[in-house]
Parts: sequence; C-alpha cells; structure tokens
Amino acid sequence: MGLSDITARIRQAEAAAGRVPGSVTLIAVSKMQPEARVAAVLDAGHRVFGENRVQEAARRWPPFQARYQGISLHLIGPLQTNKARQAMAMFDAIHSVDRPRLAQTLARLAQERGGCPDIFIQVNTGEEAQKAGIAPGDTDAFVADCRALDLPIRGLMCIPPVDEEPSLHFALLAKLAARNGLSGLSMGMSEDFERAIAQGATHVRVGSAIFGERAHE
Repeated sequence: MGLSDITARIRQAEAAAGRVPGSVTLIAVSKMQPEARVAAVLDAGHRVFGENRVQEAARRWPPFQARYQGISLHLIGPLQTNKARQAMAMFDAIHSVDRPRLAQTLARLAQERGGCPDIFIQVNTGEEAQKAGIAPGDTDAFVADCRALDLPIRGLMCIPPVDEEPSLHFALLAKLAARNGLSGLSMGMSEDFERAIAQGATHVRVGSAIFGERAHE
C-alpha cells in the first residue's frame, strides 16, 4: 500500500458513491513517522498532512515548508488551550475543537490575529467516557455557540469506537452536520475510509496505509 494506491481507492470510492471526483481531501497522517517517509510523500506531490501534536509539528514542518511549496497542515489530535496560539499560527485547519473553553480561547485569538484556521467540531459519536468530543445531543447547541463566537466552523469530526460498525457513526455525524448546515465531514481512517466516503466524508485521515506502521513513542 502507499500514496498512489490510497488515492486510487479514494477516487473509486467517490465514483461508487456518486461523488464528484476530487471532492474528498486526503489528509496524510504523518504523526510519529520518520522524516524520510514524509519526504517521500512530499516528493510524490502530496501536500495535505495531519499531525496529532503541536510540539511535534513545530519540530517537523518548518524545514519541509522551506523546501516545498503549498503544504497544508491539519491538527487532528487534542489541543490544549495553552498551545492554541501556536496551533493557530501553524495549522490551516483544527479538527478537534471539543469544549467551550477551547472555542472561547480560539475566538479570542482569532480576534487578535484577524483570522482563524478552519474549525471542525469533534463529536464523540460513541459517547465513550475516555474519548474527547461533544456528545451528539449537545452538538447543535455547541455549533450555535461557536458561530456566536464568529468561529469559522467548517464541519464535524469523529473517531468511531473500535468495536462498533463505523458506518453507523459516520451516518450519525453526517446527519448532525446536515442539520446544522455544515458541509465538512472529517471521518474515516486507514481501515474504513471507503465506508466514510460512502457516507459523505469530505476529509479522510489516512496514516499507516500510506506511510507504514508508526514508530513507537
């Protein structure tokens, strides 16, 4: 497996779902990957990458950005409020807005900066105690609160429970997004991105299927 294979499978999944070709953005999840693997994907022409941690991204990406044009970085992991300023300067999109305090911090910084990355609200579709995200029943109110803060809400994000059929969670996220007039759906990973595309995903987050297994922490 690799970038070209994953790209081909995305195009096939788009066609099978009756989607417009190229309507799904592939986020290559580069967290904890060796620099050589990331460079190989950049050399192949890919430019959209996802990182879990602000600190790791801050170490990794400035040298690559000096060498390659057009890199778009997406934060897909949890964001601490004390890292929000750094994240806003570094990322084009934040996929993990999951609590009022973080939304308020981002809104304040956006006013200071005069701009803000695209925002995705993380929804805990499985209502798992150990997982971050807004509960499905609280999503409408949280979207409204974020809009009242003038945050640029692009869509919703979810990570389904590992032991449940992901398509059910993708369908729930799509329903919540449609109800709130949101077009962005960040859902689907290496094992299930084709099912996510069938349910309307606009952004899929694929790591190991492109890069290989990650290095251990």
